[in-house]
Amino acid sequence: MNPITTEESALLSLDELAARFGAAARALWPDADPVVQFEPARRPEFGDVATNVAFGLARVARKKPQDIGGEIIARAMEDDRVRATVSQATAIAGFINLTLQPAFWQRVVGDVLREGDAYGRGNPNRERVSLEFGSANPTGPLVIVQGRTLSIGDTLARAMRHAGYDVFTEWIINDAGSQIGALGRSVYARYRQLFDSAFPFPDDGYPGDYLIPLAESLRARDGDRWLHVPEAEASEVFAGFARDAIVAEQQAVARRFGVEYDLWQSEQALHDAGTIERGIQRLREMGVLYEKDGATWLRTTDAGDDEDRVVVRSDGRPTYFANDIAYHYEKLQRADHVIDFLGPDHHGYVKRLDTLANAYGKPGAFEVVIVQQITLKRGDEILSMSKRAGQLVTLAEVIDEVGVDAARFFFVMLSTDQPLTFDLELAKRQSSDNPVFYVQYGHARIASVLRKARESHAAQLAAAERGEGLAALAEPAELALARRLAEFGPTVAGVARARAPHRLTKYARDVASDFHQFYDACRVLGDDPAVTTARLGLAIATGTVLATTLALCRVSAPDAM
Repeated sequence: MNPITTEESALLSLDELAARFGAAARALWPDADPVVQFEPARRPEFGDVATNVAFGLARVARKKPQDIGGEIIARAMEDDRVRATVSQATAIAGFINLTLQPAFWQRVVGDVLREGDAYGRGNPNRERVSLEFGSANPTGPLVIVQGRTLSIGDTLARAMRHAGYDVFTEWIINDAGSQIGALGRSVYARYRQLFDSAFPFPDDGYPGDYLIPLAESLRARDGDRWLHVPEAEASEVFAGFARDAIVAEQQAVARRFGVEYDLWQSEQALHDAGTIERGIQRLREMGVLYEKDGATWLRTTDAGDDEDRVVVRSDGRPTYFANDIAYHYEKLQRADHVIDFLGPDHHGYVKRLDTLANAYGKPGAFEVVIVQQITLKRGDEILSMSKRAGQLVTLAEVIDEVGVDAARFFFVMLSTDQPLTFDLELAKRQSSDNPVFYVQYGHARIASVLRKARESHAAQLAAAERGEGLAALAEPAELALARRLAEFGPTVAGVARARAPHRLTKYARDVASDFHQFYDACRVLGDDPAVTTARLGLAIATGTVLATTLALCRVSAPDAM
């Protein structure tokens, strides 16, 4: 790899530029405490990066932001290293806009070539994060709702790790509620129907055909044994059998989908270990519980809830919320921050978890990310989905039809607060209007260029891999692509901070678009060895960033399409 040149060593980073522009502002207005942060400019013709610091200084300086921006620029440009890094600085509509020297962006390409898939990785920040996502009742196969939360949660976990967080992923097996009893009765009915098709199915059961193979397995193992024992006894056994089989299937599908959890936590195991009772006792000792009408209540109204919540019913049975109390206390023992992904019908849990965090002396430690609903369609046809009605489109079926790559990319494309419509036909289409195909084709195109280079420009390819000759990058399309590569680290950091993994899919599409424009505008394998070397270096760097972005989404980066 080539060493850093004297010219490159004189260049400032964006953080260093921000610090020097901030110092210039403080020198002009000592009573102010300006925060300068450079972001990509709103429009390319304005420059490469911009900051809105002048707007925040308007009240202190008692001047128009446009005039403030001009004064800051004049002061900052007195610095030799600022002038070495910035080719043009202008104040436009109150924003300070900078156009950076081509060497700045050439250095970015060199950084990618030197660091490889570690490019953009943040330093460990020592923040331990518990991330729970995808959890589903163990009463049936995973469906597309879990497909979305699996994709979003796992992508966020990968991005947060890349950004420097210590992330621990969890799945709660909801096997201690009334739904397990209903599951047992449903399997029992399916078992009896193998011997008598007229045997009635319970009204609160799960009518999907997915329980029939479980009943057949029980018959193959035990014959007619369960015809001769009380229904309640058989149903309890069947509930445990079905729960174990369904959880094993859920785990297998999650692994197939590229998701591995650090912990699969059984809710029933928390009960069996006495964790629930100990959690309630801790809150009682903290003085945040009270008795009313024979029940035990938690003062969730202190955190803004519309009413206090029952923890222990008047008959002594703990509520589902009591399970959360214990489980979240367990999470806090191994994490500084707890993030739960929940469905759109769980808004009420936010205030309750705030109450727990306050009671445990860690205000703000709990965070809920609400994931909106998903609609599945095939072309113009909307597909119905209801576990209770027996109408299921399983995640495994979606994977079979469109593949892991398309499913994961599509599931994570929109923000969690937006409902998602997943078009199976679009996900399978091999054309540029299919976003995952478009991005993967960009990586495959880069791989194709490099394969050709090994045959026709081997010397230039070897030099490019060493990061040599990047000073030849000067065309607008080249520098635009390099600027996009520079956004990778800040993009991942922003994904981690905002819990916004959908930004990664947008970034991947932007990188692919910029590469396609570069490829169309600039001949990579040409007659000029210096230019060819530089452009191959840019292509290699782009392939690296694109592959790393896709890897964070757990989507493959193919070398051929």
